[in-house]
Amino acid sequence: MNGMALSSEITKVSFSQKMRRLGFDPWLLLILLGLISYGLVMVYSASWDVSWRLHQDSSALFQRQLTNLGLALAAMLVAARLPLKWLRKLALPVIVIAILALIAVLLIGGATADIPRRSFVGGSIQPSEFAKLALIIYLAVWMESKGDRLPNWGYGFWPLIMIIGIVGGLILAQPDLSAAITIGAVALAMFVLAGARFTQSILITLGSAVVGVLLVTVTTTGRVRFADYRAGLLDVEKASYHVQQSLKAFYEGGLFGQGLGAGRAKFGLLPAPHTDSIFAVIGEELGLMGALLVLVLFCLFMWRGFRIATESPNRLGMLLASGITFWIGAEALINMSVLLGMLPFAGNALPFFSFGGSSLVTTLTGVGFLLSVSRKREPDKSPGGEVALVGISGGDRRRRVSRPGRPRRAGREG
Repeated sequence: MNGMALSSEITKVSFSQKMRRLGFDPWLLLILLGLISYGLVMVYSASWDVSWRLHQDSSALFQRQLTNLGLALAAMLVAARLPLKWLRKLALPVIVIAILALIAVLLIGGATADIPRRSFVGGSIQPSEFAKLALIIYLAVWMESKGDRLPNWGYGFWPLIMIIGIVGGLILAQPDLSAAITIGAVALAMFVLAGARFTQSILITLGSAVVGVLLVTVTTTGRVRFADYRAGLLDVEKASYHVQQSLKAFYEGGLFGQGLGAGRAKFGLLPAPHTDSIFAVIGEELGLMGALLVLVLFCLFMWRGFRIATESPNRLGMLLASGITFWIGAEALINMSVLLGMLPFAGNALPFFSFGGSSLVTTLTGVGFLLSVSRKREPDKSPGGEVALVGISGGDRRRRVSRPGRPRRAGREG
């Protein structure tokens, strides 16, 4: 028995050593493999009818998704190998490029409430997707640079509001309500994690609620979506057509589903079955168990992402990993909740599952940065690189750390 126990222990140690040699978080890689594989299977199942009607080739959209995946994996590998300290120099150019792209997409043909303008090259490139990741990178670097002074109203709070207002306003002008709300939620989460005061968090939350009410009241899209949502809560038969068809697909799927590829809602009944509605296709073909598997995979992804954030030896890694994890988790939660009638309709894609190049490339690039944080084991020695615990009230009364090149006062020594 002792020999067997020793052999088992050696096997465990050997496995652990092999996992560590990968350099990246092995569990995140396994979860990612599960999400990508599951997503590819469902993209093919959900898209072959649409693909045939559009291109007379049942695999055309799937082949395009494979190309998107190749580009996305290449971008992920580059991001995973990129030293985090480089982001301090790249953050400003990245956010400037994102803002210019958002302006360009509005200028090319213009955008109105009835004719949204959100993409280039026939819908292949969506600047708002890139802007989400660009904002996370910029905010992580910007918040880290502020250090303990971030909770100051004039030094951190109001500049943050301006940053969110510029990016969110350009996205809102497309119009893209769901993307604007998503970046606001991600920015708020990062600000709280960076050490925002309690009053500032409450103020941003209330301000966001007021902006949300105004959007619902002023914009035609907002009014229609909220009216459909409220009607659907009272009577499911009065919900929007999209939600009704989605719920019907889940009902038809039952516990174990109709079988992979055997769903009927994707044949013209369910809008955008291979993009926004792919979770409903999963519910019909693989049933409640298949839908729960999707939820479990995203929960595991978020658990691992936040674990990486908490274990990061520097503040930049913590903020970057937290922002990326929250963003991907929020996108998934919103998409699934909308199709179940739990939230007003939003155009959020289901990460790793929905067909589309911009979403997949941006998401996997974000995962690449998450992997980069997971392999960083030594504390960052650059100014502001160490993780600092900031009190929510900001009243810890600690002595400020001398900045590089700044001499200490005579009476402070010893």
